[in-house]
Amino acid sequence: MSSPIRIAFVGAGSITFTRQLLRDIFSFPELADVRIALHDIDPERLSVAEALARRTADQHGAKPVIVAEADRRAALEGSDVVVNMVAIGGHQATVTDFEVPERFGLRQTIGDTLGIGGIFRALRTFPFLAALAGDMAAVCPDAWLLNYTNPMAMNLQYLASVAPGLKTAGLCHSVYWTVRGLCEIVGVPYEEVDHLSAGVNHQAWILRWQHQGRSLYPALDEAIERDPELRRRVRVDMYRRLGFYPTETSEHSSEYVPFYLRHPAEIERLRIPIGDYVGISADNVAEYGSIRDRLAAGLDPEPDTQEEDAAEYAPQVIHSLATGTLRTIQVTTANRGLVTNLPAGAAVEVPATIDRLGVHPHAVGALPPQLAALNRSFLNVVELVVAAAVEGDPRHVRHAAMSDPATTAALTVDEIWALCDAMVAAHGDALPPALRTPLSPGARR
Repeated sequence: MSSPIRIAFVGAGSITFTRQLLRDIFSFPELADVRIALHDIDPERLSVAEALARRTADQHGAKPVIVAEADRRAALEGSDVVVNMVAIGGHQATVTDFEVPERFGLRQTIGDTLGIGGIFRALRTFPFLAALAGDMAAVCPDAWLLNYTNPMAMNLQYLASVAPGLKTAGLCHSVYWTVRGLCEIVGVPYEEVDHLSAGVNHQAWILRWQHQGRSLYPALDEAIERDPELRRRVRVDMYRRLGFYPTETSEHSSEYVPFYLRHPAEIERLRIPIGDYVGISADNVAEYGSIRDRLAAGLDPEPDTQEEDAAEYAPQVIHSLATGTLRTIQVTTANRGLVTNLPAGAAVEVPATIDRLGVHPHAVGALPPQLAALNRSFLNVVELVVAAAVEGDPRHVRHAAMSDPATTAALTVDEIWALCDAMVAAHGDALPPALRTPLSPGARR
């Protein structure tokens, strides 16, 4: 680009994530003079994000232009890239997503992608996404929206429905860290392997994983046979039954299928941490407080534990847009002939080339049928949640919950409808207006 690239961070008060993205951006010498506009609706968090950005730039010897904008449209003005990491409702909404279903006997681990937690996280995020897309159309229509906010598939499929002209890519590091972890298990350097993954975000599959042209799956099989503790992981159990390794953690993976969470014995056998994300979310709040206090005292934040520079995808996309450097990453995008046995238009996760012109998804073809079957169950829920919001039909919220594998394995249909009513009441005005009322099973629009 002839002038420094302009980046807007929306939800910059998500300090833990903002910190990593800034660190990775400033690790590239070519991005030392970028313009970064920070936006958050919380004034204190916005102030902390600005202080963090300036300190991080100083640590890397970078000289960016950094501005903090309480007005979202002002922050977006003229941007080349918009990075979204907003969490609507914050920690308290996350607690609600766990506490209300728990009263009905429904177990969750992460609750941000599928299931009741994912459904209602999406429904309170969609109004924000529609407004963000409208602002971008007005003040930066050519910008790329790089989305990190979960539930990824629901958010990207919703954006494709309401803002089809918006250039979007959903970014998640799960494939990267999955392959790194597998390489550690079999003792092969990550830098020497080739891999191919596709499916849906948080339920994609390692279709090929090779070292010097040789599949590494036999080495993984040997490692699993040697170590009984490896067999006490949900995704290892899924791999042994399905033949391909899932790309998301066992905590996540347990929520997207009906096999595990309803059974106390399976929870024990596979060491599934019920309610895990509530603690993670609380830790993020505590980390924010620590960073805020250290910056206020004139100290650097505590060193992070990231192993290498530019591990996150958004900085890599930004660097490729600025320099033309060719890379291949994973993205979530609309299925336009990319995975032939998943629904057209659905949000799928596939490899993509990035360069100066943007993000170019790769066609993968058909998934093995057992993998496509699970992905279609996942996408049934996604489709119904998006339909609920686009059509303003509260029945589809209940239909989505009735289609969710883990929810239907645990609850009766009456319990599912009552749970949806309770979640609507708990989240109230955060939901789209048409979806805020309780609904009896016989209700019609």
